[in-house]
Amino acid sequence: MSRSARLLDLLQALRRRRRPVTGAVLAEELGVSLRTLYRDIATLTAQGAAIEGSAGLGYVLRAETFLPPLMFTNAEADAVLLGLRLVAARGDPDLAEAAEAASAKVEAVLPPALEGAAENGLLAGAVRRERPTLATLRAALAGERKLRLSYADKRGQPSERTVWPVAIGFFEAAEVLAAWCELRQDFRHFRLDRIADATALPERIPRHRRVLLAEWRAQENLND
Repeated sequence: MSRSARLLDLLQALRRRRRPVTGAVLAEELGVSLRTLYRDIATLTAQGAAIEGSAGLGYVLRAETFLPPLMFTNAEADAVLLGLRLVAARGDPDLAEAAEAASAKVEAVLPPALEGAAENGLLAGAVRRERPTLATLRAALAGERKLRLSYADKRGQPSERTVWPVAIGFFEAAEVLAAWCELRQDFRHFRLDRIADATALPERIPRHRRVLLAEWRAQENLND
């Protein structure tokens, strides 16, 4: 393995972790000596990588560090561009526009070896569904705000719900909002095509969304 490839692998190994990891663990994962690992960390730090930590305590990559798309393999470039095309086809207007802009940025900086990735033949067709509330739901999700929903169940029975948004799932059959429902005092799932109206309320949700997300994942057995 070339030294440049080894340094990129080290950055990727750090990027996958949110908590400090010891040099010994990194060295074993990358198949290098601890001495080489420490030297590579020093090299990356000197080149501007935001690596924090020290020998014996562990290392972590600060969140603002960005790894450019020049590091994509052919398969990774295919996956990123296809994913952006799916978002452009299935998102609300703002999300679709952002996906198209991101796709253009990725294509503009691909190295010569990956220039053909933009024409990879992987297409995403538009999904014709009514989801006028998606932008409101996304904003409440990002801002950790409560939502007021006018919702109809599968029998068409209407109800008014105040919920704490947790996640939006984009599935083949439907898009679904996962949320804590104040009426039911439990997690519930709301199909976006059955939400007649959604209003983001000024109140913040009582617990951080990432805490609710972990609780929801545990209840749905999604942690494996």
